[in-house]
Amino acid sequence: MFAAPTAAFWRLDKPPTHRDGPLPEQFSWEVERFCRLALEANPTVLECLWSPLVEVVTPAGRRLLDLREAFLSQRAHRSFAGYAEDQFRRLDPERPKWKQAMHMIRLLLSGLHLVRHGEPSVRVGEHRERLLAIRRGEVPWAEVDAWRAALSAELAAAPTVLPPLPDRERVDEFLVGVRKEFL
Repeated sequence: MFAAPTAAFWRLDKPPTHRDGPLPEQFSWEVERFCRLALEANPTVLECLWSPLVEVVTPAGRRLLDLREAFLSQRAHRSFAGYAEDQFRRLDPERPKWKQAMHMIRLLLSGLHLVRHGEPSVRVGEHRERLLAIRRGEVPWAEVDAWRAALSAELAAAPTVLPPLPDRERVDEFLVGVRKEFL
């Protein structure tokens, strides 16, 4: 996540909402876009808030991490299940992309942990070896699909500890503070 200078928003050409790099598979969101995605329960963004892999934490970043529960809502139930379902629909059972299949299962596991415990599971722990076997294509498609179906059903039926709505007011206060700080 990065914060664009506040004055950059006063121009006709707005600052970027995201940046690629500098290394392959690295990506950063501008703070406002990040907050909007997190409020919408975007799985990737929510998982970033709980990731143990952090390179630099600025004072604004620390405030964001301290605020992470404010982004949570029951919308995550639908978003995690929906993202996994979208990945499933794009998979060809005849020639599955195993990395994508592994991420689909990991997403369901993370969403299930989130609705039950109030935080996504970014460490796969006990599922690590099985997920890696899927990624390597060592697990038959029927077994992957059966695990997906079972996790999807479990996620759909799981009671949740998440609040009905995120705390938009706290997130808005944070964003205004960042904009003032970068003025």
